[in-house]
Amino acid sequence: MAHPTSSSDPLSAALMGTAHAMADAARVAVLPWFRSAGLAADNKDAGGFDPVTQADRAAEEAMRGVLARLRPDDAIIGEEFGETPGISGLTWVLDPVDGTRAFMSGTPTWGVLIGLADADGPVLGIIDQPYIGERFWGGFGQTGMTGPLGARDLRVRGSRSLSESILFTTFPEVGSADEGAGFRAVAERVKLVRYGMDCYAYALLAAGHIDLVIEAGLSNYDVQAPIAVIEAAGGIVTDWQGGPAHHGGRILAAAGAEQHAAALALLSQVPA
Repeated sequence: MAHPTSSSDPLSAALMGTAHAMADAARVAVLPWFRSAGLAADNKDAGGFDPVTQADRAAEEAMRGVLARLRPDDAIIGEEFGETPGISGLTWVLDPVDGTRAFMSGTPTWGVLIGLADADGPVLGIIDQPYIGERFWGGFGQTGMTGPLGARDLRVRGSRSLSESILFTTFPEVGSADEGAGFRAVAERVKLVRYGMDCYAYALLAAGHIDLVIEAGLSNYDVQAPIAVIEAAGGIVTDWQGGPAHHGGRILAAAGAEQHAAALALLSQVPA
């Protein structure tokens, strides 16, 4: 699969090429498990349900294999296999299957997340949906997507009022009771609300189809790739206080300054 890696900076081009090679490897590893009768899930959360499958582990192992070959000095943070130290000052942040519940259910709204961060936060991200063959990327002054309808650049919708905005989240409860109330305060003012899209919602925002994604309780590997893609496409991602969001927690992603400010005014009232 050919991917654009042009850059005036050879390092940036090499890093973009590495990210696409990882996404390609993850596709090969994960697709045999999707809608497979042999798929089994273990529960990582004794007090609830946090599934992990063979697909999660296989995809992360495949991506780590690419890094061992191409970027052995970089650090890695992966959902399934933890942290690997590095000496380059760069860290790959990997979620091999974001949306394992969707994966188990046979719905194609899960994705492979590949983020690259320096000391200040994400600089490159890929959101890949292997089953429908869509890939969204952004970083180093580049954006793009490929899919069944071909290739194009990414650009967010831009500013608009809450009353004209489309809002997505994954879980209807959106974290704690207070966080859920904060979400509903925004949801009551928008044009349309949809649920259950996992990382695919962030891809839709970067591609110019929706306006807001609001979530809570996320980890760094859930958000670093989407942040890079959305920011490269002209969007905004913060926490619910307007600060950096790359460590996870409460996330507000917006396609423009107007809907971001309006949503932030409501979400910032939620107790910490």
